[in-house]
Amino acid sequence: MAIKVKLREKKITGNRKSLYLDFYPAIPHTKTGEPTRREFLQMYLIEKAKNPFDKQHNKETLQFAEQIRQKRENHLNKPEIYTGYELEQKRIKELGEQNFVDYFKTLAEKRKASNHDNWVSALKYLTAFTKGNLKFADLNEKFCNDFKDYLLTTKSNKRSVTKLAQNSAVSYFNKLKATLKQAYKDGYLATDLNAKIKPVKPAETWRNFLTIEELNNLIKIECRNPLLKRAALFSALTGLRFSDIKNLVWGELEYIENNGYFIRFKQQKTKGVEVMPISEQAYSLLGERAEPTDKVLNGLTYSAYENKHLYQWIGAAGITKDITFHCFRHTFATLQLSNGTDIYTVSKMLGHRELKTTQIYAKIIDKTKREAADKIKLDF
Repeated sequence: MAIKVKLREKKITGNRKSLYLDFYPAIPHTKTGEPTRREFLQMYLIEKAKNPFDKQHNKETLQFAEQIRQKRENHLNKPEIYTGYELEQKRIKELGEQNFVDYFKTLAEKRKASNHDNWVSALKYLTAFTKGNLKFADLNEKFCNDFKDYLLTTKSNKRSVTKLAQNSAVSYFNKLKATLKQAYKDGYLATDLNAKIKPVKPAETWRNFLTIEELNNLIKIECRNPLLKRAALFSALTGLRFSDIKNLVWGELEYIENNGYFIRFKQQKTKGVEVMPISEQAYSLLGERAEPTDKVLNGLTYSAYENKHLYQWIGAAGITKDITFHCFRHTFATLQLSNGTDIYTVSKMLGHRELKTTQIYAKIIDKTKREAADKIKLDF
């Protein structure tokens, strides 16, 4: 039996009439499940409309109420006659009630290695800013820009007395943008909000590196952890990250007649598959070849304790710069560019996805050249 839906009026106080839907036969109440014949729309007419504004109000309210009545009747009797637009709007409304922070957390959990840690850190700041509750429907440009301002002014979780570093804010805000982009692809957002939001401008950074003279000094100096020394020098000769060196196995190293040594591996950070030539000097640091599945530098670790050995080794060579293991990768890039290797080749050897990532080293070279030029001074 078809359900009839009528639009009815009920007089209430304040010279108003409340609009409601009358169902026959009765339908289950959406919350209690009990049979009901009424559904109040929370819409009102002015009972004695005298001026043009009141009359226009009544006209528009009745038109809107009639649209609701028709949709309810359609849904109850012929749900298939809903238009595609109506169904899509209904779906978007339902998705809009879901929690964006939970969605962000789901994406963070899919990330691995160091990238996972970065996503988790971004999640902590987002949770603190939203108190863990933010509907998709409440996402807009204002929220995004407010969160950007928050990242640029809030204190660091690691060092509560200092402001969050500019480039950390860059990274965390980029995670928000990436999540907005994915949410649009997944249909949670009706518009591409990410495209409307400008990223945080990164701060200029100076990357410490070693000169060829300093590297040669380090070769002569003993390190309490010889394995770490070999790994650091290998990084300076190849540009490999610590994580890639640590996970390198002998099966990824090969020698091709008349072409020399190559490494075939997948980068831990970018997941890009690389085929990279290395020098004979670099290969000589690796020791005796073992089984294909054996790690090349088996037992290599990097911790606060190992850092101490690294700093002592560098200090014993008379080097006063703040050098971390990653600076040996910077050293490779800087020395390659200093010796005339083109930036595109260096970018490929470092495994960078974008050339702009490598361009920071070109700036270092420019500054180094300026410092060198200023060293020659004549007595005029």
